[in-house]
Amino acid sequence: MSSFFHNDHDTLMLVDAHAIIYRAYYSFPPTLTTPEGMLVNAAFGFARILLVALRDMSPTHLAVSFDHPKPTFRHQEFKEYKAHREKMPDDLIPQIGLTKEIVEKLNIPKFEMAGYEADDLIGTLSNQSPIKTVIVTGDQDMFQLVNDKIHVWLPPRGKHPADEYDQEKVSQKIKVRPDQVIDMKALMGDSSDNIPGIRGIGPKSAVNLLDRFETLDGVYEAVAEYEQHSDILKGALLKKLQEGKESAYLSQKLAAIDQNVPISLDLDSCKVTGYDKEEAVKLFQDLEFRSLIHLLPSDEFETSIQDSLF
Repeated sequence: MSSFFHNDHDTLMLVDAHAIIYRAYYSFPPTLTTPEGMLVNAAFGFARILLVALRDMSPTHLAVSFDHPKPTFRHQEFKEYKAHREKMPDDLIPQIGLTKEIVEKLNIPKFEMAGYEADDLIGTLSNQSPIKTVIVTGDQDMFQLVNDKIHVWLPPRGKHPADEYDQEKVSQKIKVRPDQVIDMKALMGDSSDNIPGIRGIGPKSAVNLLDRFETLDGVYEAVAEYEQHSDILKGALLKKLQEGKESAYLSQKLAAIDQNVPISLDLDSCKVTGYDKEEAVKLFQDLEFRSLIHLLPSDEFETSIQDSLF
């Protein structure tokens, strides 16, 4: 039975599976196939990112969250939510099952719940976690969860290395604090999720408004007394804000990750334990993932040999 890496500090690593899978599907070449010709580029990319994150962070606790295929409460609130997205490619669908098999072979707990996105499960679990929590994702929406205890780890991309984001790094990257991310999306929208925001307001205006008024509520309190803020609330901007209020508050609701999903974090069940390395190696060989085998955590024999050398 193999064991994962050692870490003196308790850390929970939560993996946003679908965000990583989609990122990998479009990042890794379609030449990655099994001997039978099945495309496995997304599963390969997911496995690689997962194993690199494990190596780099050495978490003591670990879980993976998947999206559920059923519509969420956001689709009920706004029928156009993510409506412009193309349906999942046919050759990606079977790779979702493969990633789940990889997770199972590594003996990692997984979470999935009808009516909620993986984001919501991760938001709830990270909020309940009493220890440092790092979210592995390719989705910057997760920045809204960052605080003293919760960080976001974005995988390497091109020439850019992987990076772990705390509150300061988030603010440096997107020019607002993590607690302002939802309101920024409420103002400017998010085309990737079809969140409308306010027509005509882009990132620069959204950042300026939040820098001045802190929150969406603060913006509209100022709009109600715009004469006192005529240096910024005037002309076309004022009109856009007045006409877009309903859309802004709908967008705020759509952008917010639900941190109150009816699910409970059992930290003990997420504790990193042993796994059957032989089975994992066999699966990787069958999938032609031989270049990733060296990233698999050491087994007990390998660990004892390494310990005896130092």
